[in-house]
Amino acid sequence: MKFKLVEKGVPNQPSAPKKYYPSAVNTGKFTIKDVAKEIAGRSSLTKGDIENVLSNFMEELPTFLKLGMSVQLGDFGTTRLNLSGEGAGAPADFKTETISAKVIFTPSVELKNGLADIHYEKAE
Repeated sequence: MKFKLVEKGVPNQPSAPKKYYPSAVNTGKFTIKDVAKEIAGRSSLTKGDIENVLSNFMEELPTFLKLGMSVQLGDFGTTRLNLSGEGAGAPADFKTETISAKVIFTPSVELKNGLADIHYEKAE
């Protein structure tokens, strides 16, 4: 995994000295087609079968999240919605138009363990 160092300050302490922190370097993109091809190489299913399942899953996932459900994805992890909005002085003053939803993904212990042996390399 390549990383670069990025200088950052403390947002609520502008006069505090800045420090350097690691930031992951994105080395490319893996598409659903790429994932399907990789899985098909280890499965009796075709690339098209796998791509179909993944596409259908992505179409259904928002439905479950909008119902307020978390979606547990086996050894991959869990996804759910988190809401934020503009605060109001009283419940009657709250406006639903200020609500925004963010998808939260929590990786499983198995996924975290699978990443335990990452080799880090500083990008040039």
